[in-house]
Amino acid sequence: MVVLVIAEHDNASLKAVTLNTVTAAAQCGAVSGSNVHILVAGSGCGAVAEQAAKVAGVAKVLVADAPQFADGLAENVAEQILAVAGNYSHILAPASAYGKNVLPRVAAKLDVAQISEITKVDSPDTFERPIYAGNAIATVQSTDNVKVITVRGTGFDAAAAEGGSAAVETVAAVADSGKSSFVGRELAKSDRPELTGAKVVVSGGRGMGSGDNFKILEPLADKLGAAMGASRAAVDAGYVPNDWQVGQTGKIVAPQLYIAVGISGAIQHLAGMKDSKTIVAINKDPEAPIFSVADYALVGDLFEVVPQLVEALG
Repeated sequence: MVVLVIAEHDNASLKAVTLNTVTAAAQCGAVSGSNVHILVAGSGCGAVAEQAAKVAGVAKVLVADAPQFADGLAENVAEQILAVAGNYSHILAPASAYGKNVLPRVAAKLDVAQISEITKVDSPDTFERPIYAGNAIATVQSTDNVKVITVRGTGFDAAAAEGGSAAVETVAAVADSGKSSFVGRELAKSDRPELTGAKVVVSGGRGMGSGDNFKILEPLADKLGAAMGASRAAVDAGYVPNDWQVGQTGKIVAPQLYIAVGISGAIQHLAGMKDSKTIVAINKDPEAPIFSVADYALVGDLFEVVPQLVEALG
């Protein structure tokens, strides 16, 4: 039983969520002692292949290096996966925008059911995934010959980035499908850590009152080296950009420390952050649902509490 992981990368470095996916892949074949292979499809992606080869637990890295993979177009990457799929019992990718774009195409072409956003591997054919905004966990068993799976990174520890010595093998690149073309990309730029990979996240909600008031959180985030996030209510109100949104319809995070400020705690938001290791909630409403998942609760006016917290941090 050999498991294939689809690497997410930017042609220069391996995305951290790929390491979580490798852990899930190893568990998929734990019973039979499977090998884990990584497919790197990109352009000028030699550095990524070198990083992937060092990941602990990886036996082989397949590299498809061609211009048509430069921008990660799903049609081309899916065809490359299909070209090598016959050798694998499981095909896994991160449950990111990239993985969610590519793997459904692969599953459709293989005529199998995709299993989405798993958080636990019970056995090589049985997996757990959250449903109903995380309020229930479904146990799914697949009888398909090939299991096509997206992995929620927050459900698995990251594999060690160093310590492996996998063989690197070049595979023939498939031709450009011609079905899509890359037009452009607008990237949000920030000096802060990337939200889904940050160890500390400071999030604000509707209780912030305005976009200008989010500046109150900046000194706290600066002190902690934190990424900044927000609830959907704050994003919908136009306080902050969409890419700050944490929740069921936003980004799923599981940092070491999550500080929720002025967030009531709707189930959609809790679904995106309740796996955080330590949760601190600041809200003036003692009955706020956020307190049901908080490890530390501060009941008070955020406009008084946050500056005091910043001062206490020195």
